Amino acid sequence: MFVLVLAGPTASGKTSMAIRLARHYHTEIVSADSRQFYREMRIGTAAPTAEELKSVPHHFISHLTVAEPYDVARYETEALALLSKLHEKHQLVVLTGGSGLYIDAVCMGLDNIPETSAEVRNKVNALFQQQGLEGLQLMLSQLDPAYYKVVDKRNPRRLQRAIEVCLQTGNPYSFYRKRLVQPRPFKVIWTALEVERVELINRINMRVEHMLSLGLLDEVRSLYPYRHLNALNTVGYQELFRYLDKTSRLEEAISEIKVNTRQYAKRQMTWFRKNKQYQWFDSLAFDRIVAVADQQMKS
Repeated sequence: MFVLVLAGPTASGKTSMAIRLARHYHTEIVSADSRQFYREMRIGTAAPTAEELKSVPHHFISHLTVAEPYDVARYETEALALLSKLHEKHQLVVLTGGSGLYIDAVCMGLDNIPETSAEVRNKVNALFQQQGLEGLQLMLSQLDPAYYKVVDKRNPRRLQRAIEVCLQTGNPYSFYRKRLVQPRPFKVIWTALEVERVELINRINMRVEHMLSLGLLDEVRSLYPYRHLNALNTVGYQELFRYLDKTSRLEEAISEIKVNTRQYAKRQMTWFRKNKQYQWFDSLAFDRIVAVADQQMKS
């Protein structure tokens, strides 16, 4: 059994390529995009369109509400169970998305990180509410300098989780990150899309403008009462929440979305580049990806 991973930064063309691959292999798509899980966030996450969803069976798209607690550990369990069922009828399943941690959880497993108490979680959350992202960054840099060097410093949940473990156990979070690959009942074919920098910037800018034309601002306005939830602490929403709070102008918010999306794409590439098993392709390399997949399936 095989899982064909198709990774890459935002706006690299993963959705259309994944659909082409799934149609070619007469199989299904499992999403590993942690924001496309939420049904209220369709525009701002560039979720597959209704037509795209009809063309190939998709899983883990719009199956949650933003108010529902969800994390990578639960995703790992649910995705592995789903893959077991899908492999009963498909030799190969496509796993695609830009959330590297979620892809790695399915294909390699998560580290056994200690649980933390509600008291500790509340304490760290209070720090975030009072001092914001900068407060979390400062505390983690003091508690675990090693992990601070590699963590996504713009992701408050990652920072909070690491701080919680440090406070709960007295050990640095990096102490528990063994990065041991766990056995899986399938082989992974690692592929990823890359786009030349200037082209990717153009694609991101065009995507943001397209989202706005589809009604992104109205989508964000409808989610304003839930802006404190972790699901909404993401690019495209936070910037427009500030506009709705009247702390920035719309033009500034749009510009920030474009800049922050570029920075997010850079962080995605940094994550994926750490895994030397990935083979990289441009967004037109359908035949080459198929050739690589076919070769690995025969070997």
